[in-house]
Amino acid sequence: MKLLEGITVLEFSQFMAGPSAGLKMADLGARVIKIERPSSGEGGRQIVIKNLFVGNDSLVFHTINRNKESYAANLKDEEDLAKVKKLIAQADVMTHNFRPGVMEKIGLDYASVQKINPRIVYGEVSGYGSQAPWATKPGQDLLVQSVSGLTYLTGNKNDPPTPMGMAVVDMLTGAHLAQGILATLVQRGKTGEGAKVSVSLLESALDFQFEVLTAYLNSEKKPPQRAESGNAHAYLGAPYGVYPTQDGHIAIAMVPLPKLTDFMQIELPEAYREPDAWFEQRDEIMNWLASHFRQKPIQEWLNTLESAGVWCAEVLNYAELMNHPGYQVLQMEQQVETSDGTVIHTTRCPIRVDGERIFSRKSAPKVGEDNQRIEAEFNLTDLPR
Repeated sequence: MKLLEGITVLEFSQFMAGPSAGLKMADLGARVIKIERPSSGEGGRQIVIKNLFVGNDSLVFHTINRNKESYAANLKDEEDLAKVKKLIAQADVMTHNFRPGVMEKIGLDYASVQKINPRIVYGEVSGYGSQAPWATKPGQDLLVQSVSGLTYLTGNKNDPPTPMGMAVVDMLTGAHLAQGILATLVQRGKTGEGAKVSVSLLESALDFQFEVLTAYLNSEKKPPQRAESGNAHAYLGAPYGVYPTQDGHIAIAMVPLPKLTDFMQIELPEAYREPDAWFEQRDEIMNWLASHFRQKPIQEWLNTLESAGVWCAEVLNYAELMNHPGYQVLQMEQQVETSDGTVIHTTRCPIRVDGERIFSRKSAPKVGEDNQRIEAEFNLTDLPR
């Protein structure tokens, strides 16, 4: 039995953050039913990366919506809305990421839903919270990275503000939503009552930076300073960072500079021996270290430093990673299959339970693919006239 078996989730959420929370719950055994517009479905079906589609839907939609069902309903139609409300009455969880006011307008805000089903756990995602002045601003990953300060942590000193190269805020927000929902389900098991769980992209982006924001707040609000090259952390001194070698790059983590140079068998200049210098003269030190790392191939450095207990790693691209035994032993890949028989190669759920990996063969559904079965199972056609 999977951990969330018997839990029914209604997903009104679109795009990435909300659906990624639904993905985690589906992987853990919950039944996740997407409530979508007839014909076109949710907007995420047309969000494309590298112009890759599977049938009429983007490949990325399949990566974030595997193992779910689809129920198509027009929420502006009274009969469809009545069916959805009957479905809500039998569900455990519902999620949405509509802009403030939308769910109130159609009568599916938390206060209204709570009257239908007092036990329901109601999860909502916003871009910036529900209060002015940013409440109606588009909640999109790049925009939130840009206003949250995150872009001044990535890249090097002379680079412009640099966003992370993926939808990291969406993924973090989805994880926070799933955490809040699961905790509330535990509470419901004790009290019998549901609750409302609210997360926002901005708050998740700020929480992601708790370490550096705390440093900022407790250091006379000095802004982050990225290293001139090989930057890996704006508030950590040398040698923390990435260095070029003769045939690649090496990452050096938490090791005192004198200890590192001893193992590298190079003489540490007097000016760099005091810990204060490791941050104040970080660029000089890192450039000096880089000149030494360039003199040998990556494997020679790894053999020397790893055997001495230095925390280091080679910097791999995707091809190098996937050909490495350290990746292959994890069995992180799986194949999912659409109802048309198209096979998609993707990644699995990263969670293991009692050592067992979690795989799922089912890909994302077509719009309304499960309407007939859901209506029969939940008795949605037998409505009062």
